Amino acid sequence: MTVSSPLTVPNLLTLLRILAIPFFAIAVWYGHYWQAFVLFAAAGFTDLLDGLIARVFDQRSDLGALLDPAADKLLMTTAFILMAWRTQGMVAPIPVWVAILAIMRDLVISFYAFASVDRLSETTFHPSLLGKLSTAMQLIAVSAGLLFNALGHRPWMDPFVPGMYWAVAALVLASGIHYFLRATATPAR
Repeated sequence: MTVSSPLTVPNLLTLLRILAIPFFAIAVWYGHYWQAFVLFAAAGFTDLLDGLIARVFDQRSDLGALLDPAADKLLMTTAFILMAWRTQGMVAPIPVWVAILAIMRDLVISFYAFASVDRLSETTFHPSLLGKLSTAMQLIAVSAGLLFNALGHRPWMDPFVPGMYWAVAALVLASGIHYFLRATATPAR
């Protein structure tokens, strides 16, 4: 069942997450990595919480179906851009090429979905397991990158940091190709 009122607890949590994005961006920009890490972790917690509340208390809404993924994409895009661009003082910046791959994948999928909305089935753009793994790896990498930046350089990070960003890139490419193959294999409705 979908709730008709937009004023649900999950939607309010999602709005809080959106409102936190400028503060997160400011923290990253000025090198306040502990604050950025805490804001990012809190945003992740509210994302889990709003989804749980929506399911358990049957507070799903059309607005929430749009707002929740938009909030997630805004936060992740902000993190990717700032952690790849504002790298002074970072011990675990996101490589620019990884940020570009992640952002372009989301843009291409979004534009394709928008342009094809009238001829694709409703299940075409639901997240696949590979898409969920890609998102999870991106969340882990951004969280770890923020934490590592807050901790400062530690020798044990040296092999770990490049590996996590290569994993992000591999999953972004694989899930992007998978979405494209699913979309082109889906018969028109």
